Parts: sequence; C-alpha cells; structure tokens
Amino acid sequence: MYIHPQTIVGELVANDYRTASVFKRYDIDYCCNGNRSLEQACEKGGIDVDVLIRSLQNIPADMLSSVADFNSWPADLLADYIEKKHHRYVRAKLKEIAPLLNHVAKVHGDLHPELWEVEGLLSEAAFDLVDHLEKEERVLFPFVRRMVEAGTEEVHAPFGRVENPVSIMMHEHDHEGERFRRISVLTNNYTPPGDACNSYRVILRMLKEFEEDLHHHIHLENNILFPKAIAMQEQAKK
Repeated sequence: MYIHPQTIVGELVANDYRTASVFKRYDIDYCCNGNRSLEQACEKGGIDVDVLIRSLQNIPADMLSSVADFNSWPADLLADYIEKKHHRYVRAKLKEIAPLLNHVAKVHGDLHPELWEVEGLLSEAAFDLVDHLEKEERVLFPFVRRMVEAGTEEVHAPFGRVENPVSIMMHEHDHEGERFRRISVLTNNYTPPGDACNSYRVILRMLKEFEEDLHHHIHLENNILFPKAIAMQEQAKK
C-alpha cells in the first residue's frame, strides 16, 4: 500500500496491523480516531508527517505480525470472532478488575486519591460497555450475518441504513476511548508509584492490558467490520 500524507490511519492498520506498533510509538490513536489522515494526526500531535511515513515504510519485512489478516475475513466470521473473543474478554475482565481496584483504592486512596477517580471511571465504563455489547449482539451483528447470507439481495432492517447503528456504536467507542485516556493520564500511563504494593502493580497491569485489548477490539469494528457492513449494503442496492 502506497503511504502518503492523505492515507487514512485506520485503513493503513486494517491493511497491515504491524503499523499499529508505529502509531503506538507516536501516541496516535488508530482505533477511535482512525478515520483521520496521517497529515491530520500529525498536525494534532505535533509530529513531522515525513518522519512518520518513513517509520511506517521502514517496518522490517521479517517483522511478522502474530495477528491474523482480519481484513480478508468475511464480515460474519469477523463478527463471530469479536463477539466470542473481545466481548467475552470485556465481561470477564471487568468482573476481575472491579473488586481488586476497589481494594487498592481503599488501601492507597489517602495517598493516591486519583485511584478513586479511576474506580469511578471504570464503574461507568463497566455499565456502558455491557450495554454497548448487548446492542451489537442483538441488533448490529445479527444484521451483518443476515447480509452475508443474503449475498447480493438487499436485506431490510427497522433501523434503515446500516450506517445508523454504526454511527451510534462509533460514537460510543469514542466515549470509551476518551474515558480510558483519562485513566491512563491519572495513572501516569499505568506506572506504579514507589510505594505501590503487589496488588497496586497488578491492577495497573490489568488496566493497561484491558485498554490495549479495547483498542484492538475497536479497531476491528471501526476500521474493518463496519466498513465491510456498509459496503455490503451498498452493493446489494445495485
């Protein structure tokens, strides 16, 4: 793929997931804000776009990604994968993280009051994410599967164009991205303070892993699944 200043961040990562490591290095959001061009992302981050492009072009050829080529998967298989891997992960990990975070906040909250804000943000995320997953599983993903089964025949839905639920899901993704960016700032990018006990270190590691999984989860939907769904509906109209 030819890379230039107007190349869209999310499309680049969808075509070659190895580029995600470069965007992480430059602190460029490729999931929630993946619809920006390289030039726009660089302007916001104060990054030289030519330097970024060289970094993207110079990824070693033998740096094989352990991540599958999701862009080549049919939309229904991708929806199944997201639901069974990422949705299950969110539900399971939230149940693990919440009680441990509460314990750490009670023990260290006097000296590190930011822990209470982190706990509040996580509690909000837990409520919103579960609701978000259910909407995808009950409305959007079943419709994607129906479109794949129908092939070139148009599939009608009560919500009209598939862009309607997609836009809602993407807005909610943006909100979660902002929430976890705030958690990252509050925890100094998940860096344990000098007086952190083992539980404190563990909860920060769990929060960081949760955010990283969420980024990949959102990337798969925003940059690959949702565009596939929109394209299928457009194709069926012709």
